[in-house]
Amino acid sequence: MTTLKEVKNNPFVQEFIYQTEVALKALEYTEHGFRHAELVSERAKKIAQEIGLSKKNQELAAIAGFCHDMGNFLGRTQHHYWGALLFSQIFKNKFSPRDLSLIMQAIANHDKEEMKLSNPISPVVVLADKSDVHRSRVITKSINKIKTDIHDRVNYATTKSIIKVNKNKKNITLNLKIDTNFVPIIEYFEIFTGRMIYCRKAAEYLGYKFALVINNFKLL
Repeated sequence: MTTLKEVKNNPFVQEFIYQTEVALKALEYTEHGFRHAELVSERAKKIAQEIGLSKKNQELAAIAGFCHDMGNFLGRTQHHYWGALLFSQIFKNKFSPRDLSLIMQAIANHDKEEMKLSNPISPVVVLADKSDVHRSRVITKSINKIKTDIHDRVNYATTKSIIKVNKNKKNITLNLKIDTNFVPIIEYFEIFTGRMIYCRKAAEYLGYKFALVINNFKLL
């Protein structure tokens, strides 16, 4: 099986993620480049390991996590489908049909509007992706621009984002630290309620309960 390291070093994957960075920077959208790809890949592998998936499925989840957003350079709309198809074109002869289909499905399923869960790799990638709320995702350097865009405000105000698995209690918890001097917590829910619902659904598919803790207060 092709490894995560080999996928990361593939020149097409490298270029597609780079072009995604360029495209979304031009739109002043939140960061979806190499930083996000690395973080989601690492979180996906860690979540998969902690819930007890096999080493092979841990690797598949990490690969899907790294590549999940690389279709964005073709356009935000349907980027999850573009990413899955691009992955199949690059690696169709490098994975077994089953493994390829699992990775493609996880990439296609990460978009919150189109989530259909039928294997554990997909919800793991959803949790890894949707939990990435953080100041480092804000591309613009202008504080005035940050203050006028709610997505930038909420991400900029979030200084810590950690997702933890408690296998004994069957809980998956997203812990956030939000600077309430910059935004009220209610703004988080204005834009991310949908994300939290899909995290809950993803956790439930895995047999876990999802919890959200902001500034040491449990809110979900």
